[in-house]
Amino acid sequence: MSEGLRLGRRALIVAAALGAGASPVAARPLARRKPAPPGFLWGTAISAYQSEGNNTNADAWLMENLQPSMFKERSGDACDSYHRYAEDFALAAKLGFNSYRLGVEWARIEPSEGHFSNAELDHYARMLEACRAHGLRPIVTLNHFTTPLWFAQRGGFEVADAPQLFARYCRKVAERLGGLMHMTTTFNEANIRLLVDMMPGIAAFAPVVKAAIAAAARATGSPKFSRLAYADPAVATPILQAAHRQAYAAIKEVRPALPVGITLTTQDVQADTPERAAYYRDKLYGDWVQVAREAADFFGVQTYTRFVFDANGMVAPAKDAEMTMAGYEFYPQALANTIRWAHREIGKPIYVTESGIAAKDDARRIAFIDQALDGVRACLDEGIPVHSYLYWSLLDNFEWTSGYGVPFGLVAVDRETLKRTPRPSALHLGAIARANRI
Repeated sequence: MSEGLRLGRRALIVAAALGAGASPVAARPLARRKPAPPGFLWGTAISAYQSEGNNTNADAWLMENLQPSMFKERSGDACDSYHRYAEDFALAAKLGFNSYRLGVEWARIEPSEGHFSNAELDHYARMLEACRAHGLRPIVTLNHFTTPLWFAQRGGFEVADAPQLFARYCRKVAERLGGLMHMTTTFNEANIRLLVDMMPGIAAFAPVVKAAIAAAARATGSPKFSRLAYADPAVATPILQAAHRQAYAAIKEVRPALPVGITLTTQDVQADTPERAAYYRDKLYGDWVQVAREAADFFGVQTYTRFVFDANGMVAPAKDAEMTMAGYEFYPQALANTIRWAHREIGKPIYVTESGIAAKDDARRIAFIDQALDGVRACLDEGIPVHSYLYWSLLDNFEWTSGYGVPFGLVAVDRETLKRTPRPSALHLGAIARANRI
């Protein structure tokens, strides 16, 4: 899930078989759905940092544990998926999914510059083997916002040689783990910094970010300290684009048959004029559209809501609009619109790599899923090549600056015992996936 969307909020101030004890919520009957395309991927998405826990060598861990902090709470054990991954895979498979989007952590794999941990590479190999053993095709994200502390300390993606360092890491992962992957992406939401700048209230939040970065710089003895989501976009964006291109080439060199893609945060941009909509789409995507056209085998759509603009800028949702617990508008129709945009502008095979909602009322999660899938079905009927629907997320996990207070999971996680309890929405989406009907 996008760190930028939650930054905007903060800136503004089968059940028995699963042991769930839950009963399915009445929703659209499967018989009224159409068959999905052969090979369609059904699953969930999660990041390593947000689920593994105790990633003490990452830049985010340092910033969680310093004052002043942007974080509502610490990640701590998270979901302990570093150790409980087999339990998570078994649960996903039992629900009916056939794929699983997960991440590997650069901070674990390259704990100090130029020194790679064979033990951690072996750990992730065991994870991917377990994923496949449960009948799940692993879709692996190589970077999901976090970087090793040493990398952030030297300036992160604001330093000219960052692309070579990132590509070296991606090559190492591809050499050891590429044969176990179904697909891979370099960056999660590579345009995240452009999204952050579009959020209302960002100017008011900027001093908080500046103070937190300064604290991290003092703690590490480096005035260059930089985190991906808060880097200067004018400096970092071209460096990130070069990093993706070099990583793409490095992976393809050692694993030419492995599909390598990229994901962007693709919120539905709407405006009172076509010209204004085009202007704000350009602010959100910039040159990433061209990068995706030239250096990606597929494109990952990651959509949660819509942004509406007029002559005065971003328009706040109507007073009677339904809002999610993450602070933005309930608008599942956005997914179909961004799929159409990606098909028109990028023209690569499209995978929905994130779609979801933070909600305490699980009936609203089911409604969101149904309406989002209606949009995917409409796009398929229009001939658009959509190949997956991956819900964010399987588990209630660490949602960055918002901590654990925004439940996106199909599965609840008890914060004390870490027990996993599937919600009715898990059974609902799992039944759809098992039937392969959309």
